[in-house]
Amino acid sequence: MNPRNIQAIARKEIYHLLRDFRSLYLAFAIPLLLILLFGYALSLDVEHIETIVVDQDRTDLSRDFIRRLGAGSYFRIAAQLPDVSAVTEALDHGRATLAVIIPAGWTADLRADRETAVQILLDGSDPNFAGISRAYITGFIENYNQKLLADFLDRQGMEKIRPPVEGQIRVWFNEDLESRNFIIPGIIAIIIMIVGAMLTSLVIAREYENGTMETIRSLPIRAGEFLVGKAIPYFLIALIDVLVAVLMGQVLFGIVMKASFWLMLLASSLYILVALTLGLLISSVTKSQMIANQAAVLITYLPSLLLSNFVFPVINMPKALQLVTYIVPATYYIDILSGIYLRDLGLSHLWPDLLVLTGMFSILAALNVIVLKKEGL
Repeated sequence: MNPRNIQAIARKEIYHLLRDFRSLYLAFAIPLLLILLFGYALSLDVEHIETIVVDQDRTDLSRDFIRRLGAGSYFRIAAQLPDVSAVTEALDHGRATLAVIIPAGWTADLRADRETAVQILLDGSDPNFAGISRAYITGFIENYNQKLLADFLDRQGMEKIRPPVEGQIRVWFNEDLESRNFIIPGIIAIIIMIVGAMLTSLVIAREYENGTMETIRSLPIRAGEFLVGKAIPYFLIALIDVLVAVLMGQVLFGIVMKASFWLMLLASSLYILVALTLGLLISSVTKSQMIANQAAVLITYLPSLLLSNFVFPVINMPKALQLVTYIVPATYYIDILSGIYLRDLGLSHLWPDLLVLTGMFSILAALNVIVLKKEGL
């Protein structure tokens, strides 16, 4: 390859970027906006569940139950309603997700060492949210039962019953169980696809639409030189976006990678190359900026967001879609980022993902060269 030819093509593309402020806006402003939106708005954690209470017993024990329920971060007591009919209206209109109804005589039954019940009504419109809320309220009631049982045994002069098996749970890799610790690194993969694939999907199609491709064919440059020159500016922009995203994740959200920064930089550079070659291939095949942009959204952005194990677990998808995830580059890059940010993994564990990305880049680069040579370049 001739470095002077590559430099000339890269300089031409940089001049176009400087003249086209919309491309620069897409390259820098949108990634920053995504970091802020996903970091602050998107959360898979279930907290502050809107809870309403009907206390028909109105005793010191029922009030203690309600106080304990609202003391943590999982439930937020929105209102205490006078009757059950008001509960139905609140759930129907979405003003609450969970309702707790304490019947009359509840305290009397407990103090007489008799079984009693608490009615729980749960809005199941969102199955995932409802399932987690159900687990929370079940765990709360079990803990409250243990307290009552301990008080009963104490009154009887008996020792506390020890269960035969006691589970000791220890969380690895994401000790705080904060979804943000996984979302912020994952959004880097989406940013690279936006900058790398969606922007480069326009560059060659633009040459066809402007009629300058005929002039380029007449120049003494090879297909590989043309592709490298076109890719260099967008590679640098994508790499800057990655570094900015890492810095914002650390400064704004306190998310620090546990493994090597240089390994992350290597993986990011390789993933950027995959995104660039994929975008250039779309641009070469479609030859239309409008079609290329739409194809890039369907082929790169949406699969990276939906089929990469980022937001939705792949294991819960149909078998056909699970097979599709194997050809989505973001699947492997997000796995690398998870290993670097959360699990403190090194090259000895992450090399299979890096090898797959290398293979994808090699195949896409070869296809780009073949397509351009067929076009006479």
